[in-house]
Parts: sequence; structure tokens; C-alpha cells
Amino acid sequence: MTGADDPSRPPLVLVGGGGHAAVVAEAAALAGGPSAGFLDDAPTASLTADCPRLGGLDLLDDDPHGALPPGCCFLLCLGDLALRRRWAARLAVRTASPIVHPGAVVSPSAVVAPGVFIGPGAIVHTRARLEAHAIVNSGAIIEHDCIVGENAHIAPGAILAGGVRVGRAALVGLGARILPGVAVGAGAIIGAGAVLRNDAPDGATLVGVPARLIQ
Repeated sequence: MTGADDPSRPPLVLVGGGGHAAVVAEAAALAGGPSAGFLDDAPTASLTADCPRLGGLDLLDDDPHGALPPGCCFLLCLGDLALRRRWAARLAVRTASPIVHPGAVVSPSAVVAPGVFIGPGAIVHTRARLEAHAIVNSGAIIEHDCIVGENAHIAPGAILAGGVRVGRAALVGLGARILPGVAVGAGAIIGAGAVLRNDAPDGATLVGVPARLIQ
């Protein structure tokens, strides 16, 4: 559904109030109606006119004054992967359904878990799997049979060739290319514009063409 309220969607609260949250808020409004609001510890944080700040992140643990709408669900919109990891487990069953920008293309055979965000111009191909809280950002391409792990971030313009596996909380940077069948370890970082030809170990940082280990 595009550009109209979706009555079947529980009230959506975004967790975070920065630039990524603004992108998600806009996509959510286009895909199913405005979000109920967002949470951020900065009192001056703002997103869009129809997505107000409801309070700080502490409301995820305790909402004594009923600031959150009844039955609401949450989508992580924090840009920092470490912060996202800290909050992901605490959201548990309250995680929202995926938010998919209407300008994205998602194969009907792809599996997209709760909490995932897919940005405008992104392509998620046949039999790909996106695990909880993953981000497939603007213009990224996830080819057939890829697996993008929990809380991993595929940055704008990055391309995963067929059968690539990206581990939990990994980052594939702007415009990076991952060759077919290559695995990116948990927590690894693939630098902007890199071309990864071989597997990246857990926690490693690789940059360049071809990508080389720097950490």
C-alpha cells in the first residue's frame, strides 16, 4: 500500500531521531501511513511534521505515563551498529514488520525478517534472505541466494553478487562490491568502493581494489 494509511499495521514507533530515522520515517509514510512518532534522547531531535518525538529511549524499558501508543511496535533507526545491537535484543517480539520503500524491488521469493529496512532503488533478488534489523540502503543490490545477517548494513550503492553471505552486524560500505559466493564475517567492515574477492574474517576491516586487510 502506498501513500495511504494501512489500518492493519500496529502503531509504528521509530527508535532514533537522526538522518537514518528521517529516511525510514519518509519510507514508512509512503508505504503504509505516518509513524506514530519516534524516540531519541536529544530533546531537540526532529524528523517530519507528522512524526513527533515521544520521549527518550528509556521509554523502551518503562513508560509510566503512557507516552507510547497502545499496541505499538518498534523499528530500529539508529545509524550506529553498536547501538542498534544493544537495543535489538530488548525489542524482541515488539519489533515492527519490515519497512520497504515503494521504490525498492523485492523478489516474491525473498525472505525479509521483522525490523528490516529496504531503501529506495534497492533490489533484493530471488531467494535472498534478510535477517532481523538488517538495512539495505538506497540503491543497494542483493543478488540471488544472498544472506544478509541480523543488524548488518548494506550501504547505498553496494552490490552483493549471487550467493554472498554477510554476517551479523557487518557493514558493507558505500559502493562496495562483493564477488559471488564470498562470505563477510560477523562485525566485519568492507570499506567504501572496495571490491572483495575473498572471505573476510569476523571483525576484520578491508579496503581497496582488490580489498586488503587493514585491521
